Formats: sequence, structure tokens, C-alpha cells
Amino acid sequence: MQTLVARGGRAALHALYPPQCVACAAPVAEDFGLCPDCWRDVDFLDGLVCDACGLSLPGGPEDGVLCDGCLRVPPVWSRARAVFTYSGTGRRLVLAFKHGDRTELHRPAGRWLKKAAEPLLLPDTLIAPVPLHWRRLLLRRYNQSALLAQALARETGIECVVDLLHRPRSTGSQEGRDRAGRFANMTGAIRCTPRRMARIAGRPVLLVDDVLTSGATLAACAAALRAAGASDVTAVVLARVAKGG
Repeated sequence: MQTLVARGGRAALHALYPPQCVACAAPVAEDFGLCPDCWRDVDFLDGLVCDACGLSLPGGPEDGVLCDGCLRVPPVWSRARAVFTYSGTGRRLVLAFKHGDRTELHRPAGRWLKKAAEPLLLPDTLIAPVPLHWRRLLLRRYNQSALLAQALARETGIECVVDLLHRPRSTGSQEGRDRAGRFANMTGAIRCTPRRMARIAGRPVLLVDDVLTSGATLAACAAALRAAGASDVTAVVLARVAKGG
């Protein structure tokens, strides 16, 4: 009975407010979906990717393949995945979510993140977002990574600890810095929250962020978690910037 009532309520709502594409507002069949044109313009990373950083690679599906960069310098975390590349409609969605107050985008993003993160999920995993410094949080009013982490937790039923990490030092923008500068800027910038330390020891942690560029921020998070005794650290992001991009 409740299901029928819910369906009737959705039908009435759709009659007044038809579902629109989350990227361009064109009519779509379901809430929080993409129209065919925008879907085709999103470069979903569902082919061969680097197991360690999620970078798209040429070739067919294969497990455990690493890109040249991760072979030379393995990241601090063990494995990572991304939903799509940071280009086209994917880039517009990230920017709207991060800077345009489009917080409702966490709903489709949660479903996409679940699919991308499936190879990384282990028993007893904790989900943790990349933290914002409190001044940045006041200006933005929300942590986009925390919204993504909570959406992923709802989709998977896995525990999310929003304040597992904190950022005691403001690092400013990473834009305009080279790779070395980005890593230097993040040194000591992220720590495990003292009252949450007991939750970390011996457990795998899945980090969640919006965009992976150089990996400096994720590396700082992973280093803090490993120092606190996490058994494994993996990462899933909404978008992956191509190396050199």
C-alpha cells in the first residue's frame, strides 16, 4: 500500500515538475538522470584503468594493470577508481556541484560512485571524505566530498565517518602549482581526528573526493590513515584529471 501511495505521489510530482537532465535541464524519464546527449558527452571510466590511480589506459578489461607513473612512483594508497574524466559534461557537473550550490547532484553521483568503487570494497571498510579547512567550509557552506561520501554510504550500506580526518592547516588553492608544489603544500595539512583514532586501527578505509589531479591531497590523507594503523587505504573520486591535463 505504501509503495502504491509513493508511486502515486511521484507521478503527481512529475506531472507538475517533469524530471530534467541534471546537466542541461532537457526532459528525461527519471529524476536525477542525464539526457542521451549529455550521457554521451560524459567520458565514463568503465574500460581499462590503472589499478592504483584510476587513469584511463588503452586496451581491454584487465585486472591489476598500472600506468607508467604508478610503476615509477607508487601512490601512498593502494588502489583507486574514478567515475569519469574531468572533461566535457563531467567537468561541468563537478564545477556545478563544487562551486554552484548544486548539492542535489550528490544523488546521481552516489550511484555512479558505488559502481566505480565496487572493486575496492572490503569487509569492515570505513568510508571517509577528504576534509576541508574550517575557513573554506564556512565560505562554501558544505564539503562536497562529505556529501559524496555520505551518498556512497547510503548506496552501499557501508559506514561513513565524516570527521575521520580533519585539516588543521589551510593550504589555499592548489591551482597554479606544479606537482612538486602541490605535494609540498599538503605536507602536514591533514590529520586523523583524535577522538576517531580507535575507529581506524586494523580497518580498511575508502577515501572519497570530487577530483583527482596530482594526488597530493589523497596522499596526505592516506599517509595520516596509514600512520593511524589503517589496514588498507583506497580511494574513489567523481572525476579524474588526465595526467598532464
